Amino acid sequence: QVQLVESGGGLVQAGDSLRLGCAASGRTFSTYVMGWFRQAPGKEREFVAASSWNGDITDYADSVKGRFTISRDNTKNTVYLQMNSLKPEDTAVYYCAARSPGRLWPSRGRSEYAYWGQGTQVTVSS
Repeated sequence: QVQLVESGGGLVQAGDSLRLGCAASGRTFSTYVMGWFRQAPGKEREFVAASSWNGDITDYADSVKGRFTISRDNTKNTVYLQMNSLKPEDTAVYYCAARSPGRLWPSRGRSEYAYWGQGTQVTVSS
């Protein structure tokens, strides 16, 4: 089992940058596909980005492609989401998630992820 704790959220202005972190417990972190999702008020939780176990393969939602970067440091059991050129529509609670064990490839489906963090709020003012 994996426990995930996000950090790094906050209130920023449009155009600013933020880096979210997600620290994972357990010695098998490097075997998990990791993803980031977000949920804005009144909306469903949506896919943002995902990384294969070693970071070689990544996937991004069209809305963040070119602005956000997912990365991971398996020596620190941590996955990051670097968010640049933030927009007010990026305002949401951001969640990191670990895909079910044994899966190799990034996925955009929420149901593919077995473990979730508690979320961190990102607010972008215009």
